[in-house]
Amino acid sequence: MNTLEHRHYVATVEIDEDGGFFHGRVINTRDVLTFQGKTVAELKAAFADTIADYEEWCKERGEPPEKPYSGRLLLRLPPELHCALATAAVKSGQSLNRFVTETLARAAT
Repeated sequence: MNTLEHRHYVATVEIDEDGGFFHGRVINTRDVLTFQGKTVAELKAAFADTIADYEEWCKERGEPPEKPYSGRLLLRLPPELHCALATAAVKSGQSLNRFVTETLARAAT
């Protein structure tokens, strides 16, 4: 799947072959933000416009734009995996949080 980035927002892009245009949806916010364009240039401009409109709408309401993610993640793990991760973290000389964060960062790239 293709993605676009504008500032800290990320959107997926799909082609609507029947309609003859690109359709995008911001994926890293709970608010529903969509945009479209007939060319890549139009799509990118529509993405930027959508983000600007969203931020202006939030400003008018006196609310900050939703942060894409808070940085907190609650995981439910089998106890055996939790133990294995904690053991690996101690062996590597790291906190469990740092160990998991670094492991996930490697997996995400």
